[in-house]
Amino acid sequence: MIEVNRLDGSSYWINPHQIECMELNPDLTITMLSGKKIIVKNSPQEIIEKICDYRSKLGISCQEL
Repeated sequence: MIEVNRLDGSSYWINPHQIECMELNPDLTITMLSGKKIIVKNSPQEIIEKICDYRSKLGISCQEL
């Protein structure tokens, strides 16, 4: 799980393997495979880095993203 920050400042943890896409409009909207959308304060680059760190801990290369 990776931690993201909602617009109200609260923390939320998501499974990065369930992320379908991210869209910046102007806040970052993360769409999950289930269709659920989560709007966060984090930048796209920050989320990508968190996903790479998470996958590294699991022994999965970021090249597989």
